[in-house]
Amino acid sequence: MKLAMIALVLVASLWSGAAFPQSKPAFVFTAIPDQDETRLVERFTRVADHLQSKLGMPVKYLPVKSYPAAVTAFTNGQVQLAWFGGFTGVQARRQVPGSEAIAQGAEDVAFRSFVIANTKTGLMPSKEFPKEIAGKSFTFGSRASTSGRLMPEYFIRTAFGGRGPDEVFARVGFSGDHSRTIQLVQSGAFEVGVLDYSVWELEKQAGKINPAQVIVIWESPTFPDYQWTVRSGVDGIYGTGFTEKLRATLLAIDDPALLSQFARSKFIPAKNSDYGPIEEVGKLTNLLN
Repeated sequence: MKLAMIALVLVASLWSGAAFPQSKPAFVFTAIPDQDETRLVERFTRVADHLQSKLGMPVKYLPVKSYPAAVTAFTNGQVQLAWFGGFTGVQARRQVPGSEAIAQGAEDVAFRSFVIANTKTGLMPSKEFPKEIAGKSFTFGSRASTSGRLMPEYFIRTAFGGRGPDEVFARVGFSGDHSRTIQLVQSGAFEVGVLDYSVWELEKQAGKINPAQVIVIWESPTFPDYQWTVRSGVDGIYGTGFTEKLRATLLAIDDPALLSQFARSKFIPAKNSDYGPIEEVGKLTNLLN
């Protein structure tokens, strides 16, 4: 009887560890919290499941509460991979030399910001930068957002002769994420705001935008934005060639349901130099330390 029990315990132990080798730590990734938390959890749980099945090892998604927290998790080694915006990616790679941008959405090569306005302002869509927004209340997204702060601030300073947002607007806020920016402008809490165009499209598809209350009044020139960045040293942890295997796995994602949650058609190769323009704008606006 005792021998039978021991055998059962051994079988159970072997079964619990059979799926993945236990000699290496789980692969952990994170992402900037750029929109509705429910959508992010659904999206990145799908990503974790996909990577786990393709890489043959435990993969975990680590949610964070802010853009700086995503960068900190990366620099501290809590995560080995992150879905960053252009600016947070530059910040992270500067702090962890040798880290690499390895994949981006096809749409991230030429990304855009949307300036939106509450319809009560009377502001209308324009191809030229809408200087009529001066004197209005204005909200950015996160302070470290590429499409919700960095590039818009650059466009604002260019349009208004170098004057900063605090000099241009009656009141300046930071919503924290793109979904919240829409909510604040739509409700009238702020008259004007700026956000990632892809989040606008996702919220529109979800029926969360009322065109009688909020409209897009300007589309920015394009710039490089989101990317997957892998931390330096992962090959030493997970084996020679792991970075290339990870890159190939991300580039091979073709699940329409998963891609649609990113508002991306596919992922394509990326490299650090693709984000040189973002680094330069960060320096010009004094937002990159």
